[in-house]
Amino acid sequence: MSRQLLGVALAATLAVTLTGCGSGGSGSGDDALEIWIRQQPDSASAKTAVKLADAFTKASGIKTKVVAIFDDFETKLQQQAAQRKLPDIVINDTAQLGTMHTQGWIREVDKAKLAGGDKLSDLAWKAAQAGDGKYYAVPFSAQAFALIIRKDWREKVGLDTPKTWEDLTKLAQAFTDKDPDGDGKKDTAGLVIPGGTKRGYASWYASSLIYANGGDFVKATAPGKFTATVDDPRTVEAVQYLQDQFCRTKTVNPGAVSNDTTVTHEVFEKGQGGIYLVGPYVLARFVKNVGTDKIEVVPVPKGPSGGPGTLGEGENVYLMAGSDNEEGQRTFAEYAASADGQRIGMNKDADGVIVRRR
Repeated sequence: MSRQLLGVALAATLAVTLTGCGSGGSGSGDDALEIWIRQQPDSASAKTAVKLADAFTKASGIKTKVVAIFDDFETKLQQQAAQRKLPDIVINDTAQLGTMHTQGWIREVDKAKLAGGDKLSDLAWKAAQAGDGKYYAVPFSAQAFALIIRKDWREKVGLDTPKTWEDLTKLAQAFTDKDPDGDGKKDTAGLVIPGGTKRGYASWYASSLIYANGGDFVKATAPGKFTATVDDPRTVEAVQYLQDQFCRTKTVNPGAVSNDTTVTHEVFEKGQGGIYLVGPYVLARFVKNVGTDKIEVVPVPKGPSGGPGTLGEGENVYLMAGSDNEEGQRTFAEYAASADGQRIGMNKDADGVIVRRR
């Protein structure tokens, strides 16, 4: 299932009655185009975003101001909406489209009038489409999830890369029980999981297993109409498999139920666990901090009742409601999706990528 459908499902339960995002202009306080990104302020990714904004300014003459916020990003957006001071642009997860749309924060995008819009794939545009069939963002980045595994640990315990869920469980058990780091202590876990409920991390992680087993969260019943499918036996089976890792085989890193991705990245880097189901945007970081010879990337195994499948997500450029500079919003979105914008955002093989893989 594409992330925009998950956004629709989440919006049904998470939407709050925050409207009134009409005219009021940018929150920047000047004529600069204010761009919010969900990144740590001093991170490499934030610096890459500034490079993108600076290049856009050089190409267009439109001044920009990048605001990097990580903690409570959506809460801070709600506060700005309540004050009728939303930023001009927000670069955020595709899964947030449904919630942002139902709260009236984002403007509709006419993709036929967007320069370069015809060069973006139809699949990319689906990530910018709401349940009503209209588009409320411009596609910016996308990536497919996979398993990042400690190759050196796997070779030490003498197992092959996992081809089935049973294989995955056996590898996770070996990493938990057989001292793969060789320190003489039982202090490693098989799976490292961001299992907290903040921003829906638990369901975000589980979704790859659900898709790999042929399950889903919702299905379309008519144009703009959806029904929940979480009681589908394939979905239930996938969630049960994940629950078993926590409660039966106990192969998950301690503290996972309250961890977000920031903490979980560090758990993997510090050698506290050996299997991480995550997107490729952390590869440069792990190569640097763990070592390219110590990690490997393998597909998520097909589940016993379906698959293959995995989470495909990314970010959109959202044109926020109430901006005094709609032309600047559109121009920035066009630049971000252009070849030049994508090259800057990709940042080659360095850390600090803000553009993933379309």
